[in-house]
Amino acid sequence: MLSSNHPSLRSWIHTEPTGDFPIQNLPFGIARHHDEVAAYSAIGQFGINLHKLMGMGYFEGIDLPWGVFAQDNLNWFIEQGKGTWRAVRNRLSDILRIDTMQSLKGDHSARQKVLIPLNELQMLLPVYVRDYTDFYSSEEHATNVGTMFRGKENALMPNWKHLPVGYHGRASSIVVSGTPIRRPHGQKSTPEGEVVFGPSNLLDFELEMAFIVGKSTRMGQQVSVAEADDHTFGMVIFNDWSARDIQAWEYVPLGPFLGKNFGSSMSPWVVTMDALKPFRVQGPVQNPPVLPYLQFEGARNYDIELEVKIVPPSGQGMVVCRSNHKHLYWNMAQQLAHHTVNGCNVAVGDLMASGTISGPEKGSFGSMLEITWRGANPVKMPDGTERKFIQDHDRVIMRASCVKDGVRIGFGEVSGEVLPA
Repeated sequence: MLSSNHPSLRSWIHTEPTGDFPIQNLPFGIARHHDEVAAYSAIGQFGINLHKLMGMGYFEGIDLPWGVFAQDNLNWFIEQGKGTWRAVRNRLSDILRIDTMQSLKGDHSARQKVLIPLNELQMLLPVYVRDYTDFYSSEEHATNVGTMFRGKENALMPNWKHLPVGYHGRASSIVVSGTPIRRPHGQKSTPEGEVVFGPSNLLDFELEMAFIVGKSTRMGQQVSVAEADDHTFGMVIFNDWSARDIQAWEYVPLGPFLGKNFGSSMSPWVVTMDALKPFRVQGPVQNPPVLPYLQFEGARNYDIELEVKIVPPSGQGMVVCRSNHKHLYWNMAQQLAHHTVNGCNVAVGDLMASGTISGPEKGSFGSMLEITWRGANPVKMPDGTERKFIQDHDRVIMRASCVKDGVRIGFGEVSGEVLPA
């Protein structure tokens, strides 16, 4: 176990047991405070300005270029490699632990400069995303959708259990949590077969997690399953908004396009793979056995509890889904190995999303398409309204957390309000 993960660690900064950011977490993000943009970590209700902390000499002995924490994204820091990420997180742990020998604890003036209340920070996208790939890795989700459109006997396509199905998404429309999403226009087909143009009537969320590539590769280079950990920086919550009516008309023969590329929302705090290490669990048994390049050893899924809440304009919201990352059939190491097996090069900051994460029970379905079964079973909201899909001015909030040995690691949230077309 990494010393920075030990369940007995306590900080001199107060953290609530139900909070997202105990000393065992220490995520990374980018924020603006007044007119200054910098990299931050988080503990309790405070952000930690890493640029100012570095300027005070607290990262002495760690090979960090000056200004690495004064950027508007984490890419340069991530490029320093896994050893540096770990060293910085470990140093933060040493500075913040209750029995620390570091001076920040007793330096009131320095604390005021370095520790900023989270509610005073404007969170920004944590990384520059050059490329984004969305996978389709939940067997339950793929089976539900396939059953709706092709029947139970043909729910999964013949290739589904042999490779992690995915598509290349649109990086330019990935936005940070809190950014409104405009209802998109597009072509649709009516039940009568008429082709029409207009706003999407079947706007949906997709409950996903995503990982951020931590090491670039050259064209022609493959990343094996065994090497994947060194190429993975951390994880975020991801809402891949979907216009189901536009998607249904356009996706044959080439797949998602306008039904997906109008907006995707990501949480601002990146939880490192080191922090998530204690929460590794076994995933579903893969049958039939996968090809050798996709075979792996050990636990590769994560016990991350997920929930989705819809808040209508009335403010009377409700949780409509509770799922878990551990349900994914294809794990992140397999996703990255498959993505690069043909020599496709990846870059630091590239985003790889899981696809909708649905569980086996009705309450764990990760999209309105499944929850309402294409609108046949509307969700009744506390204010008396019904939802088949997401309506204008609804706010969708997703949260994620891990709990083990009395430690709760949270991701914060990703939220977005739908604006009229």
